[in-house]
Amino acid sequence: MYQPKIHPEIPLPSDVHKRAQLTYERILPNMTKTEAGGGKKADIFYGRLESNFDRLFCCLYHLYGNRYDFYFHLEDLLHRMANVYSDRSTRLKQRDLQKENNPDWYRSEKMIGGICYADLYAGDLKKLKKKIPYFKELGITYMHLMPFFRCPENESDGGYAVSSYREVRDDLGTMKDLEELSRLFHANDINLVVDFINNHTSDEFIWAKKAIEGSEEHMEHYYMFTDRSKPDQYDKTLREIFPDVRRGNFTWKEEIGRWVWTTFHNYQWDLNYRNPIVFNAIAEELLILANRGVDVMRMDAVAFTWKRMGTDCENLPEAHYILQALNAISAVVCPGLLLKSEAIVHPDEVNRYIDEEECQISYNPLLMALSWEALATRETKLLTKSMQHRFEIGDSCAWVNYVRSHDDIGWTFSDEDAGMLGIDGYHHRYFLNQFYSGKFPGSFARGVPFQHNPDTGDMRICGTAASLTGLKKGLDMDDAEEIELSIKRISMMYGIAYSIGGIPLIYLGDEWGVMNDHRYEEDPGKSYDTRWVHRPDLRSGERSELIHKPASDQLTEFFKKAAEIRKSHPVFGLGETHFPDQIDPHLFTFVRGNGANRILVIANFSEHYRTVHNDWITDQLHAVNYSDLLSRMSRSDGDELDIEPYQILWLEGV
Repeated sequence: MYQPKIHPEIPLPSDVHKRAQLTYERILPNMTKTEAGGGKKADIFYGRLESNFDRLFCCLYHLYGNRYDFYFHLEDLLHRMANVYSDRSTRLKQRDLQKENNPDWYRSEKMIGGICYADLYAGDLKKLKKKIPYFKELGITYMHLMPFFRCPENESDGGYAVSSYREVRDDLGTMKDLEELSRLFHANDINLVVDFINNHTSDEFIWAKKAIEGSEEHMEHYYMFTDRSKPDQYDKTLREIFPDVRRGNFTWKEEIGRWVWTTFHNYQWDLNYRNPIVFNAIAEELLILANRGVDVMRMDAVAFTWKRMGTDCENLPEAHYILQALNAISAVVCPGLLLKSEAIVHPDEVNRYIDEEECQISYNPLLMALSWEALATRETKLLTKSMQHRFEIGDSCAWVNYVRSHDDIGWTFSDEDAGMLGIDGYHHRYFLNQFYSGKFPGSFARGVPFQHNPDTGDMRICGTAASLTGLKKGLDMDDAEEIELSIKRISMMYGIAYSIGGIPLIYLGDEWGVMNDHRYEEDPGKSYDTRWVHRPDLRSGERSELIHKPASDQLTEFFKKAAEIRKSHPVFGLGETHFPDQIDPHLFTFVRGNGANRILVIANFSEHYRTVHNDWITDQLHAVNYSDLLSRMSRSDGDELDIEPYQILWLEGV
């Protein structure tokens, strides 16, 4: 049985709330209205600070309460917050107030997401502005731009090795361009989403450079060791994230004679959050970035931010307190900002990051992975069982439901859930990797393996949605039926994401059926990372050689229709999702909404026709007659409803 993480290292004293109040009363006289902008603006800031100070104090006490300089760093943080608030534009402060008055704005049926690389999709930030009319055609109101910060020129992990949070890559533009793009997004009802890479920086970050020059102060911004004794002890309980790149979790830096903690790549140095100077500085960077017009921060690699000897250094309690503290800080300075967690870990741990006072929204990696699992097995028992007890989250939170992303597909389902269904997790993952890499007999997928670990057998899968669902195979074989099945598979999986509750997210290019791009193999800075196979260059749009125009036309029509229907039915926004027990091993079903206002979704994960008795449908809908929102099909006179291969139905009572 899964066991939760250990207790925090610094427990809260019984009188912590009294201490918080006394601290607030002592620090407040040291702050002025002027540093928070003066007048009514400052009154708003200090009102929010008073409301959120207790929870901020408790989070920071868990992290730093046993330090002699705890109160010094706390006061320093509050001054930084006031100064950034003072710099926040009037437009963004008005936007904050609007969102405070509409706290469920991100749970609306009108929220539809898109994600892309600015350079690969448009060329740069200025050219991306020209794509806004197309984004609106797709119904997008939430636009996630992949990392655009200054980073090392050759290897940068796709931009996740940050050299400066305050500078845009030269080839993409400037921060002024980002601010202008944000302004135009907001004018067109599009929220700007960016990555905030706060677990690590690149080795070209100013702190890392100063550490290499010998600054002991900046060495303490990272985890550094003069010999292998402690790294060896840590490595005993750590997993390897990129075993194809290098083994272990530490990198030797000859210039300073030290081992540096590098969980991911050797040029990505893990930040030492045990140092409150690091926390304060990172919090300030987050707020300054929010002042550029960012509405949502995707908090990258949230599981890894705290280290503790003898553990796997993932999902430790302090990792949550870091996020909760950033949430409280944002609630004071920029309450219109949301935090989104990215945690590809055990499903129990994923859900622990989702809370109104931590990350209000989160990727739903379990739905993503198990949708692909069901597509390979043609059975939905693991998907259904997992969603029945893992989909529900707090009323103030929302899932971000995606089919593909910039990252690999990792099989992060619960072995406990699988075991209850007679599925062996280890062997099932082996099958899925064989299937999606095209090695399993009869597989329609043309994926690429990622980071195979020979010691554990662990592996993940890369590939675009089209290549993983059979479009590439169909074109190679000139098989019209296989091409059509691929289109239906993509539509079905996205049809689930659009209707299940939360924010659906299009990995832009999927609506065109873009296929794998192997040109990355010719780039020394990318050739070792197979994830680039599904990060294609789409600057030529639908004219790309990676796109099959007939498939693109069908898919684009589906995405536009799904967006239009979703936005006109509030049941896809606020509401509940219920998962009935399986009525057919090949069907995934759920009900969105309550009472008479409900939608029944039925998705066929097989290439064969399935039938459902009308009595069961009417029981779920509480209505005798119904119609399908997607096809406009109405109930027939027969006793059963026929469901086509890979068809998805959004049934509404009439």
